Amino acid sequence: MDTLDQPLTFPHWMLQEIHQQPEALRLTLTHYVENGKFREETNAAAREWLGNPSREILIAASGSSRHAGMVAELLFEEFSDIAVDVEYASEYSLRGDRGIKDAAVLVISQSGETADTLAALRRAQRAGQRTMAVTNVPTSSMAKEATVSYPTLAGRERAVPATKSFTCQLLVLQLLALLAAEARGTMTPEEITAQLRQLEALPAIIEQNLAGWQKTAEKIATANKPYANFLFLGRGLHYPIAREGALKLKESSYLHAEGYPSGELKHGPNALVSDQTPLAMIATVDRNAPDSVERYEKTIQLMKDMKAQGAKIVCTANAGDEEAASLSAQTFFVPALSEAVLPFAEVIAYQFFSYFMAIQADINVDQPRNLVKAVVVE
Repeated sequence: MDTLDQPLTFPHWMLQEIHQQPEALRLTLTHYVENGKFREETNAAAREWLGNPSREILIAASGSSRHAGMVAELLFEEFSDIAVDVEYASEYSLRGDRGIKDAAVLVISQSGETADTLAALRRAQRAGQRTMAVTNVPTSSMAKEATVSYPTLAGRERAVPATKSFTCQLLVLQLLALLAAEARGTMTPEEITAQLRQLEALPAIIEQNLAGWQKTAEKIATANKPYANFLFLGRGLHYPIAREGALKLKESSYLHAEGYPSGELKHGPNALVSDQTPLAMIATVDRNAPDSVERYEKTIQLMKDMKAQGAKIVCTANAGDEEAASLSAQTFFVPALSEAVLPFAEVIAYQFFSYFMAIQADINVDQPRNLVKAVVVE
């Protein structure tokens, strides 16, 4: 029996699926990696696909899957020097035929049946482009029609808001970025093994922190119950996580939320900031990465500016970061992780927050109004 195919034992499927993430990540990881090395049998096709010298990779996806693609863009470019462009699948599928002809096209979809993403895949196939599908259903249309299928193993996801499917997408996309680095020779074998070892340790780290994050999220949701508008802010890899946090809050809680790059706040959105519009700010840091430290320092300065302006800040920061906590009304603490792994912890904190914001408003979080699990009709 599939270890993720269990009867409902939590109050809602969304909460159960948040708690299933360590096992979903573990199953997905062991399908592709063993003892810090890529398994040949499950990676051979993807390795060959990534080793082909295309000018760039184009990622087409929608909703949460697009946010995972935005993280992938930065990881691919950093790890492998492959240029990546991320498009809304609904826009790409309607573009003329004068687009980039030699781009490889990667589509991402939980169901593998999302109408606009499937249309994007078929457009790419007609144009003779090499394609890859990242889906959670290996028998789906996308998985069968793409040149290569590289599935997640998140198990069935019953709640409409994506939780375990999203973090498993982050995982396989990071694996693909490392495979690309291996194929292109842009990272040493030792560097790739070190990255894979960090990912192998991730499920246990998440498992150890789930109860604490849930308890913190419930308290933070209670404190933020009076507010109806939120701005989520992040830099670099953490900007897509800010967007995903905002999307989770919108679809789960029917509250208005927007995700912005932190550096763009003062270029217009700051007009919305008040003591009635909390700022959800990602202020984590990898002290071993100079770029991450620079990002963190800029974020701390922005937090200081916003606090002086009278803003209410809900922060996500490293455990023990007293400076970030002192600038915030409430703080999610996550363990010290590498820059590429931090998004997993950050997004799970936001999933819990969205869940509790929804249930305290008596919303059916598993089936939000006007939404379906897979958008199969445009």
